[in-house]
Amino acid sequence: MSTRISKRILAVAALLSLPLAACGRGPSSADVEAKQRAETSSDTRIACAQGGAAFASTCTIEQAQGKDGLILTIRHPDGAFRRLLVTQDGRGVIAADGAEVAKVTILGGDGIEVALGGNRYHLPATVKAS
Repeated sequence: MSTRISKRILAVAALLSLPLAACGRGPSSADVEAKQRAETSSDTRIACAQGGAAFASTCTIEQAQGKDGLILTIRHPDGAFRRLLVTQDGRGVIAADGAEVAKVTILGGDGIEVALGGNRYHLPATVKAS
């Protein structure tokens, strides 16, 4: 009878040790916080509006060096995207591809609004006095 009890105790102890073993293996809270800070600091969200909708910071922007200069790729939450080429001639940006023309409006000393194909974007920019 003592062997049955000891086997049951061993079986229960083994079952209880499994969840405890799994608890100590995950990332620490400091690791999780550091990862969240890194993701937030690299978050490149900009305000955008599709059609007549209000502006919201839901689009992301990526930068890549192309053969013609700096290319900005703006991605919408629904998967749509626009590519803009940063110009050096004072226009700000132009459409990098497609037949639609980007209309740029100065918002102030630190930003521009770009309208392209029914979409609008607020982009940070250094605006020089004329």
